[in-house]
Amino acid sequence: MSTFKAPKGTYDLTPPDSAKYLAVREAIAAPLKNSGYGYIETPGFENVELFSRGVGESTDIVTKEMYTLTTKGGDHLALRPEGTASVLRAALEANLHKAGNLPVKLWYSGSYYRYERPQKGRYRHFSQVGAEAIGTEDPALDAELIILADQAYRALGLRQFRILLNSLGDKECRPLYRDALQAFLRGLDLDEETARRIEINPLRVLDDKRAEVQKQLVGAPLLRDYLCDACKAYHEEVRALLTTAAVAYEDDEKLVRGLDYYTRTTFEFVHDGLGSQSAVGGGGRYDGLSEMIGGPALPSVGWALGVDRTVLALEAEGITLDIPSTTAVFAVPLGEEAKRVLFAVVTRLRRSGVAADLSYGSKGLKAAMKAANRSQARFALVAGERDLAEGLLQLKDMESGEQEPIALDSVVETLTSRLS
Repeated sequence: MSTFKAPKGTYDLTPPDSAKYLAVREAIAAPLKNSGYGYIETPGFENVELFSRGVGESTDIVTKEMYTLTTKGGDHLALRPEGTASVLRAALEANLHKAGNLPVKLWYSGSYYRYERPQKGRYRHFSQVGAEAIGTEDPALDAELIILADQAYRALGLRQFRILLNSLGDKECRPLYRDALQAFLRGLDLDEETARRIEINPLRVLDDKRAEVQKQLVGAPLLRDYLCDACKAYHEEVRALLTTAAVAYEDDEKLVRGLDYYTRTTFEFVHDGLGSQSAVGGGGRYDGLSEMIGGPALPSVGWALGVDRTVLALEAEGITLDIPSTTAVFAVPLGEEAKRVLFAVVTRLRRSGVAADLSYGSKGLKAAMKAANRSQARFALVAGERDLAEGLLQLKDMESGEQEPIALDSVVETLTSRLS
C-alpha cells in the first residue's frame, strides 16, 4: 500500500525548515505592526465573481490559474489566488471604512493557490505576507509601503534586491495610452490568444515574458509619455519621498504587474539570484477596485511579498537566519520516580515562561542526552534516584559541558535567573 504524498506543485513545511519561514513572516510583519497596520484574516476561498471582477477577466490568474469548484448548494467558489480582493471585500463587509479613521491599514499572512507549471520558486500553493492601506489617495502611503517592505528585507539581511517603480496612470490618461498601444500591437505578428488580449487588456501584453514577444515590443509607446499632469505630479512625489528616505529604486517603464486593478504607482521587488522567477514581491495602487467589487470609491494601495521566494533569496545570498532554539531546558529522567518529579518541574518552568522539554519514552541516559543535544537546549536537567533522595538535580551546561548539583526546591528560580 503506497503512502499519500502532497499534491503536485505543493510542499509541506516541517521542522527545522519551517522555523525559517516563520522567521521570514515575522520579519515582514514587524515593521507593519509598528506602523499602524492591524491583522486581518479571510477565508481560503471566495465567490468566483470577486476575482473575475477584481483581478480581471483577461488575466492569466483568472483564465488559466484559478482553482474553482461548485458546492453542493450550487455556489461557484475559487481558492484565493491573491490577497487584495479578499481583504478589501472583508473590510467593506465589516464597514471598517466607516469607522472614521482612514486609511484603514491592514496586514495579513496566508496560503494562496494558482494552477501553474510547477518549478523552483513557482508553486501551486504558496505563502505570502501582504499589507493594504484602504481609503486614502496620498503618495506618502505608496512610499510608506515600499519603505516598510525595504525595511523588512534589510532586517533579514538581504542586500541584492532591487525595487522597480512605474506609474500606470489613471482613468483620465490611461485610455489615451491604451489606444496608442493597441494601434502599435495590432501591427505585430502575435498568436491568436495574445491578439485577443490586445482588445481586452493591451497592457498585459507588455508583461509577456516570451522572448519572441519581447523582441517585437521594441519601440512600443511608453506610458510615461501619456501621463496626465496629476499622475506625473503624484509619481514625482512618490519618487521624492523614497529618495528622502534613502530607499533606492529603478524606474521601469514596462512594469505593469499581472493584475487588472492597478492604477498609478506600481512596483516590484526583484532578486537577481533567483533566475527566471526573480520577483520576490510587489504591489501598487488600486483606486478603482472597491467600485469594481460593488463598494464605494476607496482609493487604496498595497503589496504582497512571497515567503517562499524570500527564503530562496536568503539562500541565494548565503544568509543563515539567527533562529533561537525552541528549547532552553531539556529534562532527562532516569527511572519512573524521576520522570514524575521532572514532569512537574518542566510544567512549572513552562508556566514561568521558560521553554522546556522532557525525554519521553524509556530512553537510557545516552539516548536521552543525544535528544537533549538535538533539541539545542542551553541546559539539561538530569535526575536519578540517588539525586532525588538528596533533594538534588544535576544541571548540565550544554555549551561548556560543566555539570553541577542544584537544589530541587529552587530549580525554577535558579534556571529563570540563569536564562535571563
